[in-house]
Amino acid sequence: MNIFYNQKKLIGLGLIGIFLVVSSGCKKQLDINQNPNFPTLAQGNPSLVFPVAVLATTGKVGGDLEIIGGMWSQYFTQASLASQYALIDSYNMPSTSIYINQSYDILFSSGLKNYQYVIDQSQASGDWIYYLMATVMKAYTTEVLVDLYDKIPYTDALKGAGDLNPKFDEGDSIYQNLLSNIDTALSKDFMSSTNSVPGNQDLVFKGNLNNWIEFANTLKLKMYLRMVNANPSEAEAGITAMYNNGATFLDQDAAVTNFTNAPGLDNPFFEQNQRQLNTTTNIKASTTFVSWLEANHDSRIDYYFGSTTPNSINQGDYTNNNPTYQTAPIFAQSPTDPVEFISLPESYFLQAEADLRYLGGLNTQSLYNQGVLAAFAQLGLDGSSFIAPGGAYAFPVSGTMDQKLEAIIVQKWASCAYGCHGIEAFFEKNRTGYPVSSPVYSTDPSYIPGQLVIAKNSVLPAGMVPKRFVFPYDETSRNTNSPAPVPSTTKVWWGL
Repeated sequence: MNIFYNQKKLIGLGLIGIFLVVSSGCKKQLDINQNPNFPTLAQGNPSLVFPVAVLATTGKVGGDLEIIGGMWSQYFTQASLASQYALIDSYNMPSTSIYINQSYDILFSSGLKNYQYVIDQSQASGDWIYYLMATVMKAYTTEVLVDLYDKIPYTDALKGAGDLNPKFDEGDSIYQNLLSNIDTALSKDFMSSTNSVPGNQDLVFKGNLNNWIEFANTLKLKMYLRMVNANPSEAEAGITAMYNNGATFLDQDAAVTNFTNAPGLDNPFFEQNQRQLNTTTNIKASTTFVSWLEANHDSRIDYYFGSTTPNSINQGDYTNNNPTYQTAPIFAQSPTDPVEFISLPESYFLQAEADLRYLGGLNTQSLYNQGVLAAFAQLGLDGSSFIAPGGAYAFPVSGTMDQKLEAIIVQKWASCAYGCHGIEAFFEKNRTGYPVSSPVYSTDPSYIPGQLVIAKNSVLPAGMVPKRFVFPYDETSRNTNSPAPVPSTTKVWWGL
């Protein structure tokens, strides 16, 4: 972690050598290899440490987790006769997987530890703006970890040598604490003279306090909706209270955007998949996503795949020498693409679902429409014809609640293809069951476009797909309080 506190190197270059920073080695290297030219935590302060923590979250959510989420949400698949991501596409992710371990290690050691430092320091000084920012980002990052692994060390974690065997907390109890912490942060005095002005040290909103308050509320809304299967009454009470108290939600992306087309300063997905591998051909169009876009004559298909009628690869069929597979296009990636934590379309779709479930549904269609329009607008497109009466995505006003919910979540799935946001689509599939799972593979004549299939070369038992990450070896091999291993097909606490 201590290698991160070089302000000139990390901030002054414009955004930062993000991929190089967050993917530069194992946890042991990050903890031990201290460069004397870089300040230590004792010499740090919130303005120096906060952007570093944000970059740790950005690098993993926008890098490894984007590749996994994008494949498991079936926007793209491994190119045929290639193997770079074959283990991901075949669900072959054991406890020793680099993806399983580095996601855990970096988000903990370079994310949560640094957020906690900012929280502690800003609380001591009464700098409540940094306190809110760090609390929200720690909650977001912790939520990602819980949604991936189900249980993680939390109450006893981040104590360093004080507790080398922290117990794992249940996911629902962690959610409760995160929500309480956000409420505490929102209650602080943001007009106090002890507050500082983050400015460009805030890589998400450039110090805009109102945006952070909206991010906090939208994150709370998302977390309450994650509870609808496991704790429905609590989800309803929490959401109802938010609306009764006049909560406002994101009207823009909560994202890191200031990437440039240079090594180590670009989008982590592009850096990892194209620049470092020195190839563009590993990730190609999945039949699942392509078939859905084609069936709906969706203009986004040209943005993502450079054609309105692209060839595609059936998900996970990378060992097949099908000649059409060789001409399947790559999935669109740019060095300046954003990494979104919560996107504007996602904000609208979360609000639409909350309105549908708990607020009488009077504004559901309007919020849904705004979500669809925002998703098209992200790509510079106009989606108004799609939501018009008779359009492909017209809201099912007279449909059942399940049909309305499916419309909302499927459009959220489509929107999450943009902005390194695929892991959220994976989570939402496990929470809601949408998009629907296909009973047949995508080569079957009865296949319905857009339904998710089981990857061709899956290593899991027949009919099974991953619903989580297994516990990482880096933790279980050292922590005597680690829980018994569970397979990746076991749902997390809020899952269906």
